[in-house]
Amino acid sequence: MTGFASARGEGHGFTWAWEIRAVNARGLDIRLRLPDWIEGLEAALRPMVQGAVARGAVTVSLKLQREAGAAAQVQPDPEVLDRVLAVLKSLEHRATVAHDLQLAPTSAADILNLRALAESSRPEADSAPLLKALSAEFPALLAAFDTMRAAEGAALARVIGAQLDTIAALAERAARAAEARKEKMAQTLRENLTRVLDNSEGADPDRVAQELALIAVKADVTEEIDRLRAHVQAARALLEDDVPVGRKLDFLTQEFNREANTLCAKAQSVELTRIGLDLKAVIDQMREQVQNVE
Repeated sequence: MTGFASARGEGHGFTWAWEIRAVNARGLDIRLRLPDWIEGLEAALRPMVQGAVARGAVTVSLKLQREAGAAAQVQPDPEVLDRVLAVLKSLEHRATVAHDLQLAPTSAADILNLRALAESSRPEADSAPLLKALSAEFPALLAAFDTMRAAEGAALARVIGAQLDTIAALAERAARAAEARKEKMAQTLRENLTRVLDNSEGADPDRVAQELALIAVKADVTEEIDRLRAHVQAARALLEDDVPVGRKLDFLTQEFNREANTLCAKAQSVELTRIGLDLKAVIDQMREQVQNVE
């Protein structure tokens, strides 16, 4: 199920921006893009996300920026600083030698404001107060994210509910069509019986009876219609549940499709075949929607 939320905050010499977003996935995949120098932040946030989301690919991003005047409180990563300075030196040399250009002097402030260097900076002070502030702020972001997902879930429930209504109506049409073809099927069975008996000299009567019974069973769609009705009831009950039901609905759509396929295979009438194909179409549409459900 998709969702998005964002928030901003400030404190302890920093300003920050949160983003949390989710897209559809078969399982749960949580990706946290956090400053790694804030010890314990990932360990604090991951269980919160796991408690709120059961299915989907969830990405949580946090961007930190030092407030004005806070540069003296940070220490850039020496290795990153060396690489940045080496790149700057190479650029200046190439500009001068290869292109006869003189670049403007680069100040220390310019270097400190480079994104790669800023992201590698480590505050000299203890990060525990910042960890506490961020951890306390995250539940509100998660609640806003969940509110959006709940609204989408309600909309999906209405769409899937309408599709279940269509399936239920088609199942009833199939039941009426099956009832209407009974006389024709009985006549066909009598003709088959006459043909078999006329050519069954020396045949085992029990075997003949078994074959005829098998023909009758293969043409009977009562079980398929009953299972379609039962699946509709089960799916509606799942939509009313307060726990994650996406996987169960996914399984039910497979069962719906199985019954529709069998109905088409047993149809032996134009009307039942049309109903079976209509069922397959709406079940496929429902399956696509179910992929969005947590």
